Amino acid sequence: MTAPAATSGRKGGRWIEQWDPEDEEFWARTGEKVARRNLLYSVFSEHIGFSIWTLWSVMVLFMGPEYGIDPAGKFFLIGTATLVGAMIRVPYTFAVARFGGRNWTIVSACLLLIPTIAAFAVMEPGTSYTTFVLVAALTGVGGGNFASSMTNINSFFPLRKKGWALGLNAGGGNIGVPVVQLVGLLVIGTAGAGHPRILLGAYIPLIVLAAVLAALRMDNLAPVRNDTGAAKEAVRDPHTWIMSFLYIGTFGSFIGYSFAFGLVLQTQFGRTPLQAASLTFIGPLLGSLIRPVGGRLADRHGGARITLWNFAAMGTATVVVIFASVRESLPVFLVGFIALFVLSGLGNGSTYKMIPGIFTAKAYAKGLAGEAADAWARRLSGASMGLIGAVGAVGGLGINLAFRQSFQSAGTGTAAFVVFLGVYVVCCVVTWAVYLRRTAPPAVAAQPTAEPKPQLSYAEV
Repeated sequence: MTAPAATSGRKGGRWIEQWDPEDEEFWARTGEKVARRNLLYSVFSEHIGFSIWTLWSVMVLFMGPEYGIDPAGKFFLIGTATLVGAMIRVPYTFAVARFGGRNWTIVSACLLLIPTIAAFAVMEPGTSYTTFVLVAALTGVGGGNFASSMTNINSFFPLRKKGWALGLNAGGGNIGVPVVQLVGLLVIGTAGAGHPRILLGAYIPLIVLAAVLAALRMDNLAPVRNDTGAAKEAVRDPHTWIMSFLYIGTFGSFIGYSFAFGLVLQTQFGRTPLQAASLTFIGPLLGSLIRPVGGRLADRHGGARITLWNFAAMGTATVVVIFASVRESLPVFLVGFIALFVLSGLGNGSTYKMIPGIFTAKAYAKGLAGEAADAWARRLSGASMGLIGAVGAVGGLGINLAFRQSFQSAGTGTAAFVVFLGVYVVCCVVTWAVYLRRTAPPAVAAQPTAEPKPQLSYAEV
């Protein structure tokens, strides 16, 4: 195996023609250095993407009575951004293999300029509501960056390093949510709520920087190809859709609450823009930082077990939030709501950890063993992750639509929280019934020269 050769003539970009991270000698010699470099700049680009995707969670804090938009209208704005960001994850997943990871990172970063400049142009009283909806929809391109970035980094690292690399990539991206909210707090606290263009102007050079760094420091992997057969198998597999539903409960909650938190504080508890902004960032920050912990706990105790108990805890936290909403107690509400952020972040790690374990268990159930089982599991789990990520993000839309209806009909978010409680109960039941209730099937026969290797129980995934 030779070192990866970067060429400048293929498809107009820097391409590494040979890449085998599973070869330990190659990995130690050159692979790890190249992979870590690409990871660093991928995290930065994805981080900016998350900030732009959740931009309207901050913009609505700047929109006072002079904008003439009621709370239901503001929830629809952030719901629109959530929906587009979720749907665009599917094509972004396949774009890496089609255009190259470096090339697509450049393109996806440049695309972030469109919603940012558009918002800069229209963010003032008197702009029509339809215009605001269209501009909010444009920010959805930032949501797609997660899918393409995870797909790209997944290809750079060996199996033994993927958990750490993907966790760092996802966590670094997710932190873009509280960062844009902190920048919004800084602008409101210093210049006032009448100057949203300062926030937008600050991100334009950062987007350009992300594109330039990707062009100068990242690489494309020529061996990466779209596997349409694996994608079709993943779509037909019921576990893809079961895990999509569970990911709605974890990541859908995280992104939905991230969009809605500040607006709920303003609408239900009468906080000023500055007061709301000073609290909004706390939950997303803690939820982002704890995501790798969920994966580590899942490694030790089994993803299904951690996910089950996590959903039970989310249900308990929701009960606290409902109590606080009825009693109009802001301190208790903050405790319960921030707990929901922390638990949703923990669940993000444990549910994503389950995916490769599920398909490994299925590989052994099919009679495969050793490298053949691992290869089949990698194909199917990789193909399913993009779809699961897209469907899970749709949960954020459901949360914002539920808040919109609740505030429109009752003036509070209590009814929405009751619905969320019901969803978490169903997630608990599904996790237990599918992945914990049944015992493992008989062990798969091992090769004559190897020690018998028992089939994974779903409880171990």
